[in-house]
Amino acid sequence: MQKILCKVESIEPLTDTIVRVQLLPAEKLQFIAGQYLQVVMSESDKRPFSIANAPREDGRVELHIGADPANQYAAQVVASMRDLGEIYIEGGLGKAYVRETDIKPTILLAGGTGFSYTMSILQQLLSKPLQEPLFLYWGTRTLDDMYAYETLTQLANEHSKFTFIPVIEHPENSWQGKTGWVHKAVLADFISLESYQVYVAGRFEMAGVAREDFHQQGLHLTNLYGDAFEFI
Repeated sequence: MQKILCKVESIEPLTDTIVRVQLLPAEKLQFIAGQYLQVVMSESDKRPFSIANAPREDGRVELHIGADPANQYAAQVVASMRDLGEIYIEGGLGKAYVRETDIKPTILLAGGTGFSYTMSILQQLLSKPLQEPLFLYWGTRTLDDMYAYETLTQLANEHSKFTFIPVIEHPENSWQGKTGWVHKAVLADFISLESYQVYVAGRFEMAGVAREDFHQQGLHLTNLYGDAFEFI
């Protein structure tokens, strides 16, 4: 397992409660898109975070951290990064990485800050011409929480086989898109999921319900990936 010292290059707000952290590792972190890292607070305290980018030539690593004061688990990590200007990480970890050799139509499903996991896979898949359709469903409470809305809309305009579907739980009256639970939007759009592979990130409760509902809609569970499924 690699343990690497990283310079904290920047910490900037994405929303009122989420920050983007840019790390420059002293040596390149070896990982596959969709894997995660652990921030080493101490040898007995290692905290996992999704990597929000595909592997880059310059080695930089991006994290999207929900740093709400009520979430001390994450807020303490951000505070340590701000105070010290550096942090140790370990990675890449996780079995829910992108399967690029198994070419299938693909659905990326994200709830809240689970988007960072799907963004890593999205960047990797869009780095080459898409052979099959690719869909990203991202669910947030409000449109303001969907901090990459414009970026994803632009990517969908640039890549004909990529479709971005935002889903808002508590929309304003002017919202004309999909509403409610994000995995329900997938169920409404696909008669059968038999030919698809699906990557899921979000609350364990959402992931568990999505697994059961997607299976009922024809998805083979061998084509379902998500770190949550190691625990539920």
